[in-house]
Amino acid sequence: MPTSEERLKGIAPFVASVESGSFTAAAGRLHLTSSAVSKSIARLEARLGSRLFERTTRSLVLTDAGQAFYDTCARVLSELAEAESVLAAQRSIPAGRLRVAVPHTFGRLHVMPLLNDFCRQHPEMQLNLSFSDRFVDLFEEGVDVAVRIGGRGNYPPSLGVRYLGSERLIFCAAPDYLAQHGTPQTLTQLERHQAIVYDRIDGSTSPWHVVSPDGLITTRTVAHRMALADGEAQRSAVVAGLGVAQMATWLIKEPLARGELVTLLPQRAVPGLPLYVVWPRRKQLMPKVDALLNTLAKLKIE
Repeated sequence: MPTSEERLKGIAPFVASVESGSFTAAAGRLHLTSSAVSKSIARLEARLGSRLFERTTRSLVLTDAGQAFYDTCARVLSELAEAESVLAAQRSIPAGRLRVAVPHTFGRLHVMPLLNDFCRQHPEMQLNLSFSDRFVDLFEEGVDVAVRIGGRGNYPPSLGVRYLGSERLIFCAAPDYLAQHGTPQTLTQLERHQAIVYDRIDGSTSPWHVVSPDGLITTRTVAHRMALADGEAQRSAVVAGLGVAQMATWLIKEPLARGELVTLLPQRAVPGLPLYVVWPRRKQLMPKVDALLNTLAKLKIE
């Protein structure tokens, strides 16, 4: 059985050949001869018992086994580079690239202003930022830090987690809509109004969450006039006077303050989803990750 040292032999030439597209280019990158690179990969294939490349006169093409092996090797080398940066990063200036994933609407409205300030304060940082409401697997997708609304409360030990609070859901409508259709005084009356609901990523619509007089929270699927797969579009439709909705206070705080929306049945407001910041725990000591976590700790949800 090969030792750990033997397992590492040939990996750097192999990865360099894949990424450079030829043995010659890989040799230049590694300061070796083309013959040395070719022989190193031949020995690696012999040890693995698998062909890694389909060799042609013009290019190198990975076999299926080669692609799978490359994916693993590239990830291992990336993690080694990160580990070295953690050990070497004694300086206090965060630098380098970070991949960050945030929820679609909450990310644009509340996370992006903090990240703008973060980039101004740390000019040596480069951010790759994705906006999506789907579940993001940090390890599979190479994400350094993610902001999540909802999701599981129990996270594995490999993830660092910081709880930042929970949203609150309220019913609301525009004054013009209420002037035309009347202001509901009970939940039964509210259910007779034209509902504008959120169209979720799985194709279902978000139900209303209702608290009973004894404090029990239940869900009700309501007939709707509109179902919109974007929080800002839902807010826009309600502000335009097209119906009533139940939305998170972080989404409608400003329209409420301007009088564009009015709270309905405030006694029926319910707690919503929790807000978390999560990250691979092994990356926490990296100055760039630590600096971003400190910035995201300023996030508030209400």
